[in-house]
Amino acid sequence: MEPGGCFPVYNIELQVQVSGTKIIGTSYHYSDTSNYVREVFEGVYDSAAKNMLIEEQKVATFHIPPDCIPCIKRYSLAFHTDGREEQLRGSWTGKTMDNKSTCPPGSIVMTRIQQSAFKPPTPPILELRKNELVKEIFVDTGSIKLDFYDNGQIDGDTISVFVNGTPVVSGKMLTTKPITTYIRIDLRKTQQEVIMVGENLGSIPPNTALMIVNAGDKRYQLYLTSDEKKNALVRFIYEKPK
Repeated sequence: MEPGGCFPVYNIELQVQVSGTKIIGTSYHYSDTSNYVREVFEGVYDSAAKNMLIEEQKVATFHIPPDCIPCIKRYSLAFHTDGREEQLRGSWTGKTMDNKSTCPPGSIVMTRIQQSAFKPPTPPILELRKNELVKEIFVDTGSIKLDFYDNGQIDGDTISVFVNGTPVVSGKMLTTKPITTYIRIDLRKTQQEVIMVGENLGSIPPNTALMIVNAGDKRYQLYLTSDEKKNALVRFIYEKPK
C-alpha cells in the first residue's frame, strides 16, 4: 500500500465464488487476527482474457484501531499460473467506508490456497455461553441466504451472528426489515456453524429472532432464542446433489 494507510503492508484474502461471468464473495483485510476488516464483494470474470474486476460493496464487520477507517476497494486482477501455482496479480483503488476520502492505492499478488489462512480467535461470548443446537439442515447448494427478523413485537432486540466463529453481523437491531447475510458451503468445507448471539434482552426477554433460510429451491423458517446463558446454533451440512 502506498503511504497514508494504517498498515503499509498487510494481508488480503478473497474467498471467491464464480458463476459464469459473475463473481461474489467475501474479503478479509488483516494485519493479524486482532486487526481485521470483513467485506462482501461482487465482480465480473472475463474467461477469455483471464481478468477479474472485483468491487467491494460494503463492510460487514471490523476490528481495527479507532483512528483507522476501513477501505472499500476496487480490484483489477489478472490470472497467472505456471502449472503448479495459481495467482491473481494486479492493483486496487478505493474510498474510505464513510466515502469522505480516497484510500492510498496499492499493488497485490495473491496465491490460491485451499483453506482460509485467516483464523480470528474465538470470541469470548461463544465460549462463556452454551451454544445450543437448534437444528441441523442438509443442503445441496453452495450459497445459502440467511434473513433475520424480530420474532413478534419489535422490542429492541440486538444480535450478532457468527459463522464458524467469525463475525458476519455485529450488533444489529432486529426489525421488520431483514438483516441479510450469505454463507458458502462446498466439498472442502462441508459443515458450517451459524451462531446467533443476543447482545441484549430487549424490552421483552429473551432475545428472539426469526431466521429465514433460502438454500437453492428449499426454504426453512427457524425461531431462535438467546439470553445471558445461551446462544442459538444452526448447523448446515452439505450433501452432493443426487
